[in-house]
Amino acid sequence: MPVSTTDIQTALKQMRHIDLSEMKAIKLMNRIDTKYIANRRQLLQILTLALNDYRAQNIDKEIISKYDTIYFDTADVAMYQRHHDRRLQRQKIRTRKYVTSDIAFVEIKNKTNKGHTQKVRTAIGNDAWHDFRTDTAAAQFVASRTQYDVATLLPQVRTRFDRITLVNNAKTERLTIDMNLTFDNYTTRQTVSLNELIIIELKQDSQADSPMKRILRDLRIFPAKISKYCIGTALTNPDVRSNRFKIKIRKIEKLTQHRLTVTKATN
Repeated sequence: MPVSTTDIQTALKQMRHIDLSEMKAIKLMNRIDTKYIANRRQLLQILTLALNDYRAQNIDKEIISKYDTIYFDTADVAMYQRHHDRRLQRQKIRTRKYVTSDIAFVEIKNKTNKGHTQKVRTAIGNDAWHDFRTDTAAAQFVASRTQYDVATLLPQVRTRFDRITLVNNAKTERLTIDMNLTFDNYTTRQTVSLNELIIIELKQDSQADSPMKRILRDLRIFPAKISKYCIGTALTNPDVRSNRFKIKIRKIEKLTQHRLTVTKATN
């Protein structure tokens, strides 16, 4: 029987909760991220096993939050190409709307050659979410922190998903679980939905062991390098080089037992 979002919500309600004010103390802005991919059935197993060691974030009585993100890149998708070509030092520039909280940011994620992720961001108005360059202060913020000419950056891929956030009892790590992913490409006008895919990201200041690492290992869910922007681009833009990501796409198909299809976007 398919696992529904209601099934997942029921499992989350069994966990202790943590509110947004407590979450502010767990920023982990300079961190090591470890990603995993799973399916909905495995997610239910994870939540059951994590019941005593983790708390679920609760925002205005909502334990599943909606996110809306736009990734910016050059016309020749230079940031995507650096990732595809396995360049260790990489950057992503995006605007993100936290739909549940009705707030938005422009964010810059830098990946160092040592595997660390450093994120900086500044708040923007919702009217600047579609294009941060309409906000002078936001454009200056990005220009001072990137090697790319801000004038050349264009909206490339919009990513919408639902997110669950878990925090360990010691408040030393955060786990984000993304589901119901949809990718819309601004260039090709194509869209892909991956409703069965679960992307898990464990965020820590170090590679120390954790209850979640043990849970995932016991379930035979192993680290998997995956970028929502890159997978979304590879699936919705047939003109970009995507050889490196084809094996990963086949793995997603096998995991979700769903053949990925591309259709025309409606917005």
